[in-house]
Amino acid sequence: MYDAFADEFAAHAEHSAYNAHYDRPAVLEALGDVSGSTVLDVGCGSGLYAVELVRRGAKVIGIDGSARLIEHARQRLDGSADLRVHDLSEPLDWLADQVIDEALMALVIHHLEDPLPTLREIHRVLRPGGRLLVSTVHPFADWRHAGGSYFTDEMIDETWSSGWKVRFRRAPLAAWSASFLEAGFLVERLIEPLPAESMKADHPDLHDRFTAEPFFIIFQLVKVAAPAAPGPGA
Repeated sequence: MYDAFADEFAAHAEHSAYNAHYDRPAVLEALGDVSGSTVLDVGCGSGLYAVELVRRGAKVIGIDGSARLIEHARQRLDGSADLRVHDLSEPLDWLADQVIDEALMALVIHHLEDPLPTLREIHRVLRPGGRLLVSTVHPFADWRHAGGSYFTDEMIDETWSSGWKVRFRRAPLAAWSASFLEAGFLVERLIEPLPAESMKADHPDLHDRFTAEPFFIIFQLVKVAAPAAPGPGA
């Protein structure tokens, strides 16, 4: 999906209010000290999270379905991370079991029609007790945007103001939590982040809005059990 506007998105994400001043600082703060850790960046995009993780001393493996975004990431990281084009619905068959210390999915999971295969593979490669940080649009924000019932669980096709055609899942909090549990994760911490103070200078209206109502949510998950077996036809 992102290949169609990868160059524009890479430039946008570097400085935008939603990415540079909201989700990215919140996710990186939640990850904390990653020095010496092997971190899997699932849906790494143009490498904006990965470059900071490398700077903090992590060994980073990044995957993304967009070949063009991976090109941007490789230019940004200049060989300091293992970056691969990979369909997130497919197995991570080059990674052995339990070789990853931490993983993140930053604003990615809502683009997956079925997140369970991806979550199960992350579970497999994480060490016992390893963490997965998942950020997505807050269900409250999706409900305010789309209307109808808060409890609707559906895929939505939209064209954003930039002309980008996107597809994403709108789901209630309970549905996301059920997917994590089915994949073998416990929600260790639920974070409703505030925007960084840096947003105030260039985007004061958004800063005021997002300090009063949530737009993103971060699930801090921990690997605690074997995932539930896939049902028939899964």
